[in-house]
Amino acid sequence: MESLSLPPPSTVFFDLETTGLDSTCDIVQLAAVSGGHTFNLFMVPRRPMQPGASRITGFSVKHHRLFLHRRPVLTSSLREALVSFITFLRMLNHPVLVGHNIRRFDCHVLARALDEFGLRLDFQKEVSGFVDTLPLARQLLKDSGLQSFKQENLVKTFLGVSYVAHNALEDVQALQKLYWALKPTADQIQEHIFTLDSLPAKAVNHVPVRPSGQRGLCERFSKALDITREERAEECLDI
Repeated sequence: MESLSLPPPSTVFFDLETTGLDSTCDIVQLAAVSGGHTFNLFMVPRRPMQPGASRITGFSVKHHRLFLHRRPVLTSSLREALVSFITFLRMLNHPVLVGHNIRRFDCHVLARALDEFGLRLDFQKEVSGFVDTLPLARQLLKDSGLQSFKQENLVKTFLGVSYVAHNALEDVQALQKLYWALKPTADQIQEHIFTLDSLPAKAVNHVPVRPSGQRGLCERFSKALDITREERAEECLDI
């Protein structure tokens, strides 16, 4: 009797937009796409938007409302967004989550948020792992002569199009098309798979859950980024 092989996991492309690049930043947008399935939620951050991040993403907060390019957007709480994301992933057969430069930043922010609400185990039950397309692209295109592996540059080079970068939904839709164009093999994908538990523990800051209405000083005030860090923010997002 022949053994039946399991079908390969589906692929979900995901991205976050945040209040900044520091270790205490908050998520303001969480988006994902898998084929024709789309997920996109916004959250009012509990920490101020850093000026550099606001300039790059177009997000701003006024009177506890979130605006994108000065237009108000509907929002969910961070916990609601994470639970909805887990539910979205549950429908997709233990997918591999793919993103650009996620191992350095997005996965740490996501892990911290999941830990804050005790959702890490629920999340990990629904996924097969993560793949960062930055090192994957560098491997696949090592002889191409490319000087920049920013997602925008890769999309422009291989797809011949431009898109609205630093909007999480636009980013994941563009990344999905780029990934299909690069056509990594199963072995190449497997070589780059990692999990949240494999991330350096020191990079994931565990934030205790506080009762509603009680915020510490760290949530009321955010140390402003210095000028150099703001000028480099856009470059750091994708390099």
